[in-house]
Amino acid sequence: MPKMKSVKGAVKRFKVKKNGQIKRGTAFRSHILTKQDAGTRRKQNTPKVVANVDVKAIKKMIVG
Repeated sequence: MPKMKSVKGAVKRFKVKKNGQIKRGTAFRSHILTKQDAGTRRKQNTPKVVANVDVKAIKKMIVG
């Protein structure tokens, strides 16, 4: 039986925290941030966690 490979795109995008939650990035952060108001930019700096519905699928992608 061959080894299961992890999805490299998922490995680059997600990190598993010690408590088992999965950290994720925020959309709309790359460029042209001047169009966004300050409150939106501030909210995008806060850490984000993946929804409970998607945790099982993402862990499967990361571990392989």
